[in-house]
Parts: sequence; structure tokens; C-alpha cells
Amino acid sequence: MTILVTGSTGTIGAQVLAQLQNRNADVRALTRSPETAQLPAGVTAVRGDLSDPDSVRAALQGVDTLFLLAPNVADELTQTMLALTVAREAGIKGVVYLSVFGGDVYADVPHFAGKYTVERMIEALDLPATVLRPAYFIQNDLRQKDGLLKGGVYGSPIGDKGISMVDIRDIGEAAATELVRREQAPTPLPRETYALVGPDSLTGQGIATIWSEALGRPIRHGGNDLVIMEQRTKTMLPAWHALDLRLMFGRYQTEGAVASADDIARLTKLLGHAPRSYAAFAKDAAAQWAKN
Repeated sequence: MTILVTGSTGTIGAQVLAQLQNRNADVRALTRSPETAQLPAGVTAVRGDLSDPDSVRAALQGVDTLFLLAPNVADELTQTMLALTVAREAGIKGVVYLSVFGGDVYADVPHFAGKYTVERMIEALDLPATVLRPAYFIQNDLRQKDGLLKGGVYGSPIGDKGISMVDIRDIGEAAATELVRREQAPTPLPRETYALVGPDSLTGQGIATIWSEALGRPIRHGGNDLVIMEQRTKTMLPAWHALDLRLMFGRYQTEGAVASADDIARLTKLLGHAPRSYAAFAKDAAAQWAKN
């Protein structure tokens, strides 16, 4: 049993690797810098980059199952499609692809539309794949620490329609479960699609209330100004990325990203437990911050 994990040193890749431990699988991690990669015990670092198809070909030798997570870069779509092509040519038995919740609806958000195009490729070529569609990551809000603790403000402009944010631990667990299921199957399995979501419909004001309870002090929502958000984001990320995120938050504000009861039920069955809540995350984060 050999599984190759791409995006292995990032936030989600690390969760996937952690969840694959003790599951009786030979796990390899694709990384540009295997000599410095910090990986769990038992994981083999393999040099490669999705922007270099030849390196992916070499990394896939002896691999049966692929976790495909593309970096958030301007040519993400090209990298992902070429990686899938190389995997198909290598005879990979199963793929678990990390897409995004709402990709089929948010047609004007570049990284959403790109991921949905990859989903269309998987369907058109009848690839043996599980498509995972995570909502906005709960742990992204760890970046709100300074605003919450110093200013009493929750600053993410998520609007009032509601988002079913997902805990990254649930993403890692779902991905590992599907990777092992496909790896252990004697033949390629049919396609599956799962929404990776949380149990709640969260709004800006609702999250501010959750933080008020977790921190034991009044927290207000900082509002939904997308121009200011884009300007601030450009101080940390390239301009194309900042605009992409502004478009995403704009869609959150106008349409929301709320999971259905069926989405939550299917994920609960896959995980074997209910998806983790934002309130539980906030309580844990507040406790950790209080120690520092």
C-alpha cells in the first residue's frame, strides 16, 4: 500500500499525514525540499513539484493512490490538470482531490472556478476519485488573534448569509479515510463527492458572539468592507490573490455557503462522528491564548 500526499508541508497536508499514521499504509510526501521537510515518523519525503510534471512522474513510481492538493498559485488549474494527467498515465488506482465547497456556483471566483474545472475533468475522464469540497477553514480565524485580544474585534468580512466553516482536522480525517479505502480496494472504486463542512451556519455577528463567550469579554464584528480587506491583504499577498479572496468574500456576503442537512449527515457517516463546531474551536483557542 503506497500513498503519495501532495501539499504535504502545508496546513491541510500536515493534517492528512497525521491522520494516515497508524493506518497500515506506506506514505510518501511530495515536497520541493525533502532534506528540510518536517514530516511525521515513517513518512518518506520525495522530491517533486506540481509545476514540474517530470518530477511528479518520478514521484508516482510505485504509488497506488494520490492525495492531490494544488498550491494556491496563479497557475493552479494548469498544475492540477497536468498532475491528474500524469497520474492517469501512471495507472493510479485512486485519487482524493481537494476541491472547494461552492466551486460549482461561484463562477467568478478564480480559485473556485479552477477547482470546479478539475472536477469536470475527473468526471469527463471517469477517473477513480473522491472529490472533497471543504468550506472555509475554521482555523483561518487564528489570524484574528490580535484583533480579538487587542481590539475586541472579529474582522473577517463574511457577511450575514452564513458559512458552514469546517475544522481542518475533519478535512485531514476525511481525506485519510478515503485514501485508505481506495488504497485497500482490490480494484478502482467509483467516484464519490463529499462536502466538508461544519454543523453551523456562521455569520460575522454570530462568530463575534461566540468569541465573546469564549474570551469572556465583548467582541464586535468589524464589518464587511471588501475594499479595505483587499487593501490589507495586498500587504501580505500578491495583488491577484488579494482580488481573488475579495471576490470569494463578496460571494459569501451575497449568497453564503451553507451546508445542507444531507451534506452534514454524509460527512458524519464518513467521519464516524459529528463535524467539529466553531464554538469548540474558539473555546480551545481562547484557552491556549490564555496560557501564552
